[in-house]
Amino acid sequence: MSTSTLYTTEALSTGDGRNGRVRTADDVFEADLAVPKEMGGPGGDKTNPEQLFAAGYAACFHNGLRLIAAGQKTPVTGSTVTAEVSLLALDGGRFSLAVGLTAHLPGLDQATADQLMHDTHQVCPYSNSTRGNVEVTLTAIA
Repeated sequence: MSTSTLYTTEALSTGDGRNGRVRTADDVFEADLAVPKEMGGPGGDKTNPEQLFAAGYAACFHNGLRLIAAGQKTPVTGSTVTAEVSLLALDGGRFSLAVGLTAHLPGLDQATADQLMHDTHQVCPYSNSTRGNVEVTLTAIA
């Protein structure tokens, strides 16, 4: 299998991990982090790693969905993708993630919407990176 690097980025975490700060090497993105109230933290107006992962997955999957739809000559006007990321507590003090991807695909029939989700899940970099490690559920709403 041949690979070539298309893009590399870097982010730095400082402070106290989940209650710290993150920023990209190019300073385009910077955010304060806080443990969510649901996990015993302060929550508030700060983000957390699960929100950042959800945002990245939603954007990447949506882009892939639109590219595949265009290649299949399937119009997806007004489409949206939501990624719901859950942090799971496993036995032995371990943790994992679960992801639910929901695409709203107005104007498509359900079978076409379902197939588009499946096809996108096969090529999305986030899907390929999590496959076999993270439970991902797909929901298409036509």
